[in-house]
Amino acid sequence: MKLYPIWVLRLWVLPFLVTAATAQVASHQDSAAKAPPVPYASVSQLNLMLSQVEQVSQATQADLAKLRIEKWKTDSNTKRGTESDVESIQRNLQMALPEIIGQLRASPENIAITFKLYHNLDALYDVFAPVVESAGAFGPKDEFQSMQNDFNALERSRRDLAERMESLAGAKEGELTQLRGQVRELQAAAAPPTTTKKVVVDDTQPEKKPIKKKSATKSTKPSTPATTQKSGSSTTSQPQAQQPQSQPQL
Repeated sequence: MKLYPIWVLRLWVLPFLVTAATAQVASHQDSAAKAPPVPYASVSQLNLMLSQVEQVSQATQADLAKLRIEKWKTDSNTKRGTESDVESIQRNLQMALPEIIGQLRASPENIAITFKLYHNLDALYDVFAPVVESAGAFGPKDEFQSMQNDFNALERSRRDLAERMESLAGAKEGELTQLRGQVRELQAAAAPPTTTKKVVVDDTQPEKKPIKKKSATKSTKPSTPATTQKSGSSTTSQPQAQQPQSQPQL
């Protein structure tokens, strides 16, 4: 399984993020703003690059048609495998590649289509490499030299496209950051001012105070005269006996 650099993989995500952020900005505006025109320098760079890819494609198709694989000094299995690879390359150069180039010319800075073209050139590179090796090992020198020149030209085109993809990725990241800032500003302006009220909920029940019962009124008893006490002992007063009256003498 072939691994791509991280910046290449991020190109799959950037178009969706930019589209989502642009949609959010458009939803907060009354009328959608027109997309800015593509810079002239970017269009010129792309047109030159695509022209080089087309020239490589035409030269490669012509050189592939000149191959005489059946005369190579190798076994039949190797010949059949090389012929199958050549047919695959020719179908790609005649059908898939022109269609992608037309799509990219219509949308010069489209990240998804740019990566689609890079992925196609990368696939051609992987299939083309064993054909060049087989031509050098089993074919005549002139066939190998033509295949090697086409292969080197394809590699240069693939490298140039990779550099353009990296440049576009940096530009799209800056655009995405700007769009996110606009979204935050629009959301802050559209949001009505709200006054927050602090509500305190006391879910604790106060302790109940015990109810005091009123004591019944005590009945008052009449006070009794206190007894006379002396220190050391107590005496009770008794009535004195009456003395007998003296009788008159006779």
